[in-house]
Amino acid sequence: MKNRLRELRAARRWSQADLADRCEVSRQAINAIETERYDPSLPLAFTIADVFGLTIEEIFQPDRPEATDNPL
Repeated sequence: MKNRLRELRAARRWSQADLADRCEVSRQAINAIETERYDPSLPLAFTIADVFGLTIEEIFQPDRPEATDNPL
């Protein structure tokens, strides 16, 4: 899942630890989400969105398979 977490965090000059504290998770969890090694749970995604004052869709974009010419 693609995300804008690093960009949004950097714009506020927050460290990963700062964001982790605000979300009540570990710094390692924030790092794993930013590097796309871990997809956050739905409750965590809502918490992250609330911290930034954005919607989940403004932060996270699902990986979608390439479009094909074959309709289902």
